[in-house]
Amino acid sequence: MIVNGVRQTVTIDNRTSLLDLLREHLDLTGTKKGCDAGACGACTVQVDGRRVNACLTLAVRLEGAEVTTIEGLAQSEDELHPLQQAFIDQDAFQCGYCTPGQIMSGVGCIEEGHTGSPGEIREWMSGNICRCGCYVKIVKAVQQAAHGN
Repeated sequence: MIVNGVRQTVTIDNRTSLLDLLREHLDLTGTKKGCDAGACGACTVQVDGRRVNACLTLAVRLEGAEVTTIEGLAQSEDELHPLQQAFIDQDAFQCGYCTPGQIMSGVGCIEEGHTGSPGEIREWMSGNICRCGCYVKIVKAVQQAAHGN
């Protein structure tokens, strides 16, 4: 598979989740393990441009796929992705644990065109839990990145 633009070849057990492959085999620890059951969204990454919960995705099923994690989202080492910058501008995090999954889901939300209103953003981001309760600021960050305001 291609992870953050780099072709990766690894030998893994066929039961290995994409989350465990990223964290334990490729040392990409930005993607977080929250519930390990697909309920919290902390492990959200993009596979071939679609949002997926990495904890529920078997890595062996992704041969040839393109995976983007939070580490591969920035435009360059000196330039953050617009949503990463919006999270900083809007102070859309407290503890930061859910932030990578929130950002990856927010990017998907923007790319899918689900940013017409705060309610629409909340609905399409509802699979991502923030235990600190930063939802209002997360929605504002997604709006800022989507609409430049």
